[in-house]
Amino acid sequence: MTSTITIAPRSAHPLTVSRLGYGTMRLTGPDIWGEPANRPEALQILREAVDAGVTFLDTADYYGEDVTNRLIREALHPYPAELVICTKVGATRRPDKSWVPYNRPEQLRASIDNNLRTLGQEQIQLVHLRLMGAGPVPLDEQLGAMFELQREGKVLHVGLSNVTRAELEAGLQQGPIATVENMYGHAQRITLVHAHGTNPGGEEVLDLCEQHGIPLIPFFSLLHALPQADTRVAEVARRHGVTEAQLNIAWLLHKSPWLLPIPGTSRLTHLRENLAAATIRLSAEEMAYLE
Repeated sequence: MTSTITIAPRSAHPLTVSRLGYGTMRLTGPDIWGEPANRPEALQILREAVDAGVTFLDTADYYGEDVTNRLIREALHPYPAELVICTKVGATRRPDKSWVPYNRPEQLRASIDNNLRTLGQEQIQLVHLRLMGAGPVPLDEQLGAMFELQREGKVLHVGLSNVTRAELEAGLQQGPIATVENMYGHAQRITLVHAHGTNPGGEEVLDLCEQHGIPLIPFFSLLHALPQADTRVAEVARRHGVTEAQLNIAWLLHKSPWLLPIPGTSRLTHLRENLAAATIRLSAEEMAYLE
């Protein structure tokens, strides 16, 4: 895997990672809760991803809870020097498996400390502050707590997740935002309102990210794409002899050099297919057709 992207390129501590990462959320049990159905395979997926050249893993202590962090540590600790583990804070889970805000300054600090403990790290290289919609804790107070943790050395870089354009603009006024993690894929590019909340779309912030040299990390890029019967995707996939999932990943890699896809899976065969998508070359004509 040779294509790379640099996180925080204008900072004193840039991080260069593989352009195709791996999102660990699917390694948990049903509803992103509990242990994986096949624990040995989950550990093998993590090891094989890193062996194949993946140097960017996305996790959160509220996956499981703590399941993906513990799997990462068991599979990969002591970590390779080039590996970047990105986690998220700002949310937690209730016993009924619901997702709720956990974003007061003291809660964010507790989450960081928990991630450091479960991952076995002294500093987290990249942390996304996950925004959970309008609530009693203003964005500037949440981000202020994150930048304080950064000054203390517990966090190297701060990113934002699930943000609107206005929230990203406000964040940039407050301090350096290293990355943005939003929902984005060929089939769903703009804000989606659904039964569980609202997910701002990557399309609405991509130009701002490009302008500021901020990698945009798409989540749910395959979740919304694969159920769609897009004949264009199917046609181009057939032309290249690849799956539609692989074509969707390739589309992201070609869409902008500032996109850092993190397709996740709990199947080793799918991991290998996803990684192979990095070798697909789409022409300008094919990209225009898929647009």
